[in-house]
Amino acid sequence: MRGIDEDSGEYLSPSRKQQRREALEVLSLAEALVALPDGRLAKLPVPDALLPHIAETRRITSHIARKRQMAFLAKQMRREEDETLEAIRDALDAGGEASRIETAMLHRAESWRTRLLDEGDAALAELLEAYPQADRQRLRQLVRNALAERAKHKPPAAFRELFRLLRDTVAQKTEAP
Repeated sequence: MRGIDEDSGEYLSPSRKQQRREALEVLSLAEALVALPDGRLAKLPVPDALLPHIAETRRITSHIARKRQMAFLAKQMRREEDETLEAIRDALDAGGEASRIETAMLHRAESWRTRLLDEGDAALAELLEAYPQADRQRLRQLVRNALAERAKHKPPAAFRELFRLLRDTVAQKTEAP
C-alpha cells in the first residue's frame, strides 16, 4: 500500500502504473542495447557489469528463454543509477546531445581539411593557432600527399588519413577542460 502523506495529501511513492511504465521503458532500452552491433555498443557508456548480461542475451535464440533473459537484463539495468540510464538513452538517441557534439566535431574536422587543401599555409597557421597540440610536420605532409593524389587521380588514402588526424586533434581539444 502506497499511503498518503497526512500533511500534504500527496502519495508517498509512485503508483503501480507509473512503476510499470518505468520498468517497460528500461525493458525497451535493454532490447535496444541487445540489438546494437558490438562496435556501437562499445561506444556507449554501458557499465561493465551489464556487458556479460547483454552478451548472454544475444547468445540465446529460443524465444521464451530470450524473453526471460531480457527481463533479467532489464532487472539488472533497473539497479543502475538513473543518471547512467539517461546517459545511455542520450547516447542511443540519434538527436541526443552526445550525437550532436560528435557530429559537430566531425563537421569541424571536415571544414579544416577542406580549408587546408584549398588555402594551404594560411589555413595551417590558423589551425595551429586554434589547436597548438597539432603535429605541424605530419599535417603538411598529409596535405601535400592529398593534393598529389587529387592531381594524379589516385585513391584518397592521404585525404582520409588527414581527416582522421584532424578528427583526433579536434577531439583532443574538445575533451580537454
